[in-house]
Amino acid sequence: MSKLHYRIKEKSWLAAIAAKKLNVTSVAMVLGSTIHLHGCTAAHFLKDERWVKHELCHVQQFKTHGFIPFLLKYLWESYKNGYYNNKYEVAARAAENC
Repeated sequence: MSKLHYRIKEKSWLAAIAAKKLNVTSVAMVLGSTIHLHGCTAAHFLKDERWVKHELCHVQQFKTHGFIPFLLKYLWESYKNGYYNNKYEVAARAAENC
């Protein structure tokens, strides 16, 4: 994967909503080139190579498809196939091992 430009936002209220919806204590979520964190620090997140690779895959997906088109595609995939089987989540999980 080529070098991506991204930023990390700790204590994100958007990530807090995602954590509540997913019923987890810590979460990372991507919007555009920003990785939103809830329940963990940037330092903790960056120490977890697999987690970083997963989220950077989403940054690349936003870059490839465009912000609004990717959001719509991601939401449609989640509606059709559920979160776990969403093809963008499947790709991000595969990226964890690269």
